Amino acid sequence: MRTTVRDVMTRDVVTVTGSTPFKDIAQALIEGGISAVPVLDDDRRVIGVVSEADLLRKEEFREQFYREGYRPPLRARLRHPKGREKAAGDTAAELMTSPPVTIPPEAPVAAAARLMDSRDVKRLAVVDGEGRLVGVVSRRDLVKLFLRGDQEIAAEIRDDILDRALWMDTSGVTVEVRQGVVTLSGWMERRTEAAIAARMTGRVHGVVDVVDRLTWKHDDSTWEAG
Repeated sequence: MRTTVRDVMTRDVVTVTGSTPFKDIAQALIEGGISAVPVLDDDRRVIGVVSEADLLRKEEFREQFYREGYRPPLRARLRHPKGREKAAGDTAAELMTSPPVTIPPEAPVAAAARLMDSRDVKRLAVVDGEGRLVGVVSRRDLVKLFLRGDQEIAAEIRDDILDRALWMDTSGVTVEVRQGVVTLSGWMERRTEAAIAARMTGRVHGVVDVVDRLTWKHDDSTWEAG
């Protein structure tokens, strides 16, 4: 069964509006135990995100304790080209990163993981077709998938992969799972079928690795023109 963002996202989300003051944002982050909050307009559309990093730029680019003409370190200016502008911000609208990185609830969790990695963010706002917030998915939500019990993983492999998804004889296959590592042993009719079984097993959420010890009766992996 394909796990989607909807299956793992947090629905009860702490949010702010564009006019929310700096200190109220900081309090929301601390009390919520979170690292970022979506910024919503009056129609609950996500217009941006304010993170801890956005707030900390006020310290990183602070000038009041330095001589006139002070410039922040080059690394700070290169890493955050708009850092000085954000450091002067007092509301969510002035502090937020926009446009926000979003994902639809029906997207597979693998797509969420790839998007987080490519955009270097820790969480994504989950939005409907109108751009309205329906939840938030974080790296922690994705990591939780690996906490599935071995018995639950084994049951899904047997029931959803071997018995239903594969239109082939899997009666000779044995599944063992220890600490998320799946060992497939036994036999299948064809070598290509064994490869498919191992590949699909690796896509089950919670699987850390697949040890393929399957044998086959017929090697159909090569084809020669007659």
